[in-house]
Amino acid sequence: MPQAPRVRPAGSRESQAPHRVEPCVTPIHIPISVLDRSRTREGEDAGQALRDTVRFAQEAEALGYHRFWVAEHHGVPGVAGSAPTVLAAAVAAATTRIRVGTGGVMLPNHQPMVVAEHFGVLESLFPGRIDMGLGRSVGFTDGVRRALGRDKADADRFAEQLDELLGWFTGEQTVHPQVHARPAEGLRVPPFVLATGEGTRIAAAAGLPLVVGDLRRRSGLRASVDEYRETFRPSVWAKEPYVIVAGTIVVADTDEAARRLLAPEAWSMATARTQGNFAPLLPPERIDAIPMTEKQRGLYEAGMMGHVYGTEARVAEALERAVAETGAQEVMVTTNTYDRDALLDSYRMLARLAGLTRANVASRA
Repeated sequence: MPQAPRVRPAGSRESQAPHRVEPCVTPIHIPISVLDRSRTREGEDAGQALRDTVRFAQEAEALGYHRFWVAEHHGVPGVAGSAPTVLAAAVAAATTRIRVGTGGVMLPNHQPMVVAEHFGVLESLFPGRIDMGLGRSVGFTDGVRRALGRDKADADRFAEQLDELLGWFTGEQTVHPQVHARPAEGLRVPPFVLATGEGTRIAAAAGLPLVVGDLRRRSGLRASVDEYRETFRPSVWAKEPYVIVAGTIVVADTDEAARRLLAPEAWSMATARTQGNFAPLLPPERIDAIPMTEKQRGLYEAGMMGHVYGTEARVAEALERAVAETGAQEVMVTTNTYDRDALLDSYRMLARLAGLTRANVASRA
């Protein structure tokens, strides 16, 4: 059974490439955040993936990333993160400054009061550091949805569930008179809406910050952002529109090395589309040896296209262009790959080109 790559601590001697010539790149002055889905790798169990997520959060904090979010997936072999508020508590306990949240809790899978209570506990334990990212998806398969006691139609109730959830915090919910969510009531945990389908319009109507992706489909992304800004209604949660664009960003010493890191997730997505399941991530050399059907090959190659990847100079230029085209106020990186050491190196280089490391050092001086 292959051993999972070990995580190197920030600043370790191993993490520095010998005789590396640093490129001259103008920093991108915008907050950069991380969404980690606790992806499992071939030959490792879920516990390893979850522990590595916590260590990854510590690394992200040291590098100066703004937020660290975790995701919700049920019954998926390739994703260990099934209970985001539980994992967020572990991440927050292991860090001290970085904002911690969910990307997101899928509200149709839960009762709004319970979600409010979970975030009320998190905010009470880690005041001023918790984000409440919310999505409108339901379980990945019919079987999972039945196990959760939900069906696809529950996603259509997202707007009313969101209104109820926010009311548990303000004390203004009317669905259950004289019932109060403790300790959530009276707290202000910043809510964010993950845009899928109607999510953009719902976020605008509720006056909430928007998380939208992905960076590959730029014209559609821009249209969603424009609609959100044009229809945004100020609320007690946000006076003005706030847009976070999310996507895969990979930085490496060469363009080809960066592209190579895209392969494990691209293959996992291809198998999900053809076999109905997200499999654990495989190393690129294993993927090279897999006989693919024509459909799988097409999906795999499509999954490798359109991402922001390459050398520091190339990524800096592409990221600056993406921010300009979308008007984003923040970028959230969602990169997954098999080689954790290479993944962390990518995040280190991204932090450097974005000016995060320098800003973080200055803030601690």
